[in-house]
Amino acid sequence: MNNVMHQMSKELERGKQKQGEALLMPTRDETVFPQQQFKHTGQSLLEQALARENMRLAWQRIKANKGSAGVDGLTIAQTAEHLKVQWPAIKAQLLNGSYRPQPVRRVGIPKSDGTERELGVPTVTDRLIQQALLQVLQPKLDPQFSEHSYGFRPGRRAQSAVLAAQRYVQEGYQIVVDVDLSKFFDRVNHDILMDRLSKRLDDKSVLHLIRAYLNAGIMANGVVITRQEGTPQGGPLSPLLANVLLDEVDKALEQRGYRFARYADDCNVYVRSQKAGERVMAWLRRLYAKLRLQVNESKSAVGSVFGRKFLGYSLWRTRRGEVKRAVSEAALMRFQNTGKAVNTPTDRAQPK
Repeated sequence: MNNVMHQMSKELERGKQKQGEALLMPTRDETVFPQQQFKHTGQSLLEQALARENMRLAWQRIKANKGSAGVDGLTIAQTAEHLKVQWPAIKAQLLNGSYRPQPVRRVGIPKSDGTERELGVPTVTDRLIQQALLQVLQPKLDPQFSEHSYGFRPGRRAQSAVLAAQRYVQEGYQIVVDVDLSKFFDRVNHDILMDRLSKRLDDKSVLHLIRAYLNAGIMANGVVITRQEGTPQGGPLSPLLANVLLDEVDKALEQRGYRFARYADDCNVYVRSQKAGERVMAWLRRLYAKLRLQVNESKSAVGSVFGRKFLGYSLWRTRRGEVKRAVSEAALMRFQNTGKAVNTPTDRAQPK
């Protein structure tokens, strides 16, 4: 590992990459596959994840993404020095199944409505291991996901979801079933998630390690809180695990031929009538309930697509009946207050 860490350091000094980890709230929409091809040499998925080249690429992502220390207090630079000595032992523990991830550090991020979004910051070492796993698992799992899922996937972004919504509305599906899940990442049931994941992966070592990450708990005010549900936002694996769980609902929608777009836990289904929309909403409540998830009734609704927003955009209709998109008023206000623009295309800033 000494040579690997030394090579990582040299590579990054020659040219820093600016592609971040697959975090839940990334600075870009896309998740990118690592620029490598795994050879089928009989290695397990975990062995592939821990291979030297994959670890080097994972370290590049972690270092380029920066990020703060976890509960161990070690920065990226300090972790690099730590791993030069400790990596052989850590790798051995990972391979024999005895590795135990450290709890994530709780961080509260203020939201515009006055509440907080809870993030869990893993240690740099655990971020590295998760990133290495992500780079092996995502090429295997992503092709299985619905074509209507756009969040945190390679080559897909919020822009595509907005354009799909615009196309459905132009085709005449102008009633939207706008579903918002209540505290989704806090309520992911570990047993259900692992059951769905085990149907897609047959590597018991990887499944054991992911379960260990889910069970690691959260440290707040010096106290470790164990949890039976939730996959805290902040780790590289969280978005992929979210897509594994929610793909079940996507496939059910596809099976019935519905037009929809989902970005992470934000899902819009487009239908032709209010009555059809109400039926879909009732059906979706039952589907999510099977996954132990709750629809946020105060933010979810069935109604005309015009006047509602999706991923920071609203749709409007010209006198000729052409459907256009525009940055929503809320997104414009957020931009004025924070300077953060919406990362999707627009026909123009505001409709006339």
